[in-house]
Amino acid sequence: MMTPGFWDDQEKAQVVINEANGLKAVVNEFNELLSTQENLEMTLELLKEEPDEELQEELFRELKEFETSLDRFELQLLLSEPYDKNNAILELHPGAGGTESQDWGSMLLRMYTRWAEKHGYKVETLDYLPGDEAGIKSVTLLIQGHNAYGYLKAEKGVHRLVRISPFDSNGRRHTSFVSCDVMPEFNNEIEIEIRPEDLKIDTYRSTGAGGQHVNTTDSAVRITHIPTGVVVSCQAERSQIKNREKAMSMLKAKLYQMEIEKQEAELAAIRGEQKEIGWGSQIRSYVFHPYSMVKDHRTNAETGNVQAVMDGDLDMFINAYLRSQINKH
Repeated sequence: MMTPGFWDDQEKAQVVINEANGLKAVVNEFNELLSTQENLEMTLELLKEEPDEELQEELFRELKEFETSLDRFELQLLLSEPYDKNNAILELHPGAGGTESQDWGSMLLRMYTRWAEKHGYKVETLDYLPGDEAGIKSVTLLIQGHNAYGYLKAEKGVHRLVRISPFDSNGRRHTSFVSCDVMPEFNNEIEIEIRPEDLKIDTYRSTGAGGQHVNTTDSAVRITHIPTGVVVSCQAERSQIKNREKAMSMLKAKLYQMEIEKQEAELAAIRGEQKEIGWGSQIRSYVFHPYSMVKDHRTNAETGNVQAVMDGDLDMFINAYLRSQINKH
C-alpha cells in the first residue's frame, strides 16, 4: 500500500531527474562547442600552410555558425537563478488613460503571445478582464516551457507607448502606460506558509477571453491574501476546485516575488543605490509617432522596426537585459 507521501516523493524525484537531465544537456553542448572550436583551429592551420579560397569561405561560414551557437550557450548559462527554468505567470495591468491604455494592454498581450508561440511555448489565459470599449483591464497568462520565466523576467516593469490615438477624433498624440509583472510558476519547489484565516475567497462567473464560453456557473475564483492585500484570480478551468488550486499557486508566486523584491530593496539600500518606483520608471518606450522606435531604457538597446517588435520579436531586448546582469552578480 502506498504511503500518503508517495506522490510527493515521486514529484521531488522527478524534479531532481529533470535538473540532472538539464545539467547533462549543458555539459554535452559545451563538449560539442569545444570540439567545433578544435576543428576550426585545425582548418585555420591548414589554411596557413596552404591557402585555399573555397576552404576559407567554408571556415568563415562555420565561424559565423559557431558564434551564434556560442551566444545561445552563453544565454543559457545566464539563466542560472533557482527558478529560471520554470513556467512564467505574466500579468498586464493598464495604467490611467481609459480606452487608450486598455488598448495598449491588448497590443502587449498579442506581442507576448506571439513571442511565446515563436519559442514553442504554450500559452494559457488564467484570468481576463475586458476593457469597457476596447482592449483589456487586466490579463494573466501562464506561459509554459523550459526557461520561460528566465527569459520573461526581463520584461517585468512599465511599458510606455507614444502614438496618435485611434480613439481621439482630433488626432492628437497620446502617451499610455501598462505594467507587466512576471513571476515563476511553482509546483512543490517551495514551501510558503499561508494560513487559511488569512484568506478571503470569492467565486464569480467566468467572463472574457478564455472564460466566456467555458460555463455559466460561478466557477471562477478570486483569492485575497488579507495581510498583504495581494489579490489573484483564475477562471481558466471548468472546475471551481481546479481554479482554486491554480489561484493558490499564483498567490504563492506573488508572495515569493514580494519577498525577493524586499530582499533586493534591502541590498540596494545597503549599497546606497537609488531605485525609482512608479510610472516614471518605465523600462521600455514604444514610439509610433512622430518617428518609429522601440528603446529599452535599461540597456539602450533599440530598433526602428516597431512592427517586428509588436509581432513578438523581443529577443534583442531580452538578451541585452540578461547580459547586462552579468556584472551585477
